[in-house]
Amino acid sequence: MFVKGLRCRECGRAYPKEPIFVCEWCFGPLEVDYDYEAIKRNFNRNELEKRPPTLWRYRELLPIDGEPSFGLTSGYTPFIEAKNLAEALGIKRCYIKDDSVNHPTLSFKDRVVAVALTKAKEFGFKTVACASTGNLANAVASHSRKGFDCYVFIPADLEPSKIISSSIYGVNVVAVEGNYDEVNRLCAEIAMRYRWAFVNVNLRPYYAEGSKTYGFEIAEQLGFRLPKHIVIPAASGSLVTKIYKGFKEFYELGLVKEFNTRFHIAQAEGCAPIVHAFREGSNIIKPVKPKTIAKSIAIGNPADGVYALEVVRKTGGVAEAVTDEEIIEGIKLLAETEGIFTETAGGVTVSVTKKLIQRGIIPKDEEVVVCITGNGLKTQEVVANSLRNLIKVKPTLEDFKKKIKAGGE
Repeated sequence: MFVKGLRCRECGRAYPKEPIFVCEWCFGPLEVDYDYEAIKRNFNRNELEKRPPTLWRYRELLPIDGEPSFGLTSGYTPFIEAKNLAEALGIKRCYIKDDSVNHPTLSFKDRVVAVALTKAKEFGFKTVACASTGNLANAVASHSRKGFDCYVFIPADLEPSKIISSSIYGVNVVAVEGNYDEVNRLCAEIAMRYRWAFVNVNLRPYYAEGSKTYGFEIAEQLGFRLPKHIVIPAASGSLVTKIYKGFKEFYELGLVKEFNTRFHIAQAEGCAPIVHAFREGSNIIKPVKPKTIAKSIAIGNPADGVYALEVVRKTGGVAEAVTDEEIIEGIKLLAETEGIFTETAGGVTVSVTKKLIQRGIIPKDEEVVVCITGNGLKTQEVVANSLRNLIKVKPTLEDFKKKIKAGGE
């Protein structure tokens, strides 16, 4: 509708709207090129406020030509002022953008898949697929039940709950004996051989645009302004770049008055290639072999890592990592203070936020948005051994009084 085509992020070469993802001249990644002047004439706050609370309220800034076909109830997730967490972290104001309750598969991936499958239908694909560390597989499996054959490719050692959460939809789950980067490499080869819509390969330019809606919602839910700090978990790095793009688009369209947000990246020490480059002052992202409980962000060779690093540096942010032990503590802290059970990626984000506050990088008198992108029900096993022991009692008052010191008698 408002898409002119695709454009290379490196050399600027223009391409038509097709299921392609890499520049044939410089091998740079392609991204969607919009007609912003036309969007300005059709998209404003008054119009926005009339629309249903889903990600499609921002449709002019999404790369579809017709009506949306998928994700009709996805997006517009809770935005919470986390007063208890703020107190625990020793900061004046903290917000949680909570995609752990996104519909239907409890992660931010419902956003990108809604856009990708709508585009797959427009292109006439019959089969959809993805390479995934879990959440994307769940989302593709769920959304694709309406009209597509579906194959989701995952590392064979993925958390059992995430495997079940894809298999339940009756799709083809392919467990690859290797890490995510090896899964992704196989999927790229398959995409070249078969006419399948791989949402994060040949449809990647369109798919990635769905992440902007996470940023759009933060701006709108803050009363059409942008936060001073935002902490974002990074796997491929795409979410960081697209939240930045979403903020920038709202600013350039006049929907927010100022854009001075500092972007901070959160990774696990066991898979932190972007953080390593930041610490070294390098522009080169060196691939690593993932070894962390945070499997949902365990991408050792991040496709958008260099662009995410650029966002951090130009906004005055920081890239930081935490240990597996700190990840578990972050999960527990969010649950105990705000009643939100997040998966490991959220534990990474909470603990990195804590570390940045302690170091003074996020001043205690400035607000921060903490990005929670997935639900803890998918990774329960990582915290199972760090919880309080069960209190077992016989069904008698005497045994209860013996085992528990209860007040109020």
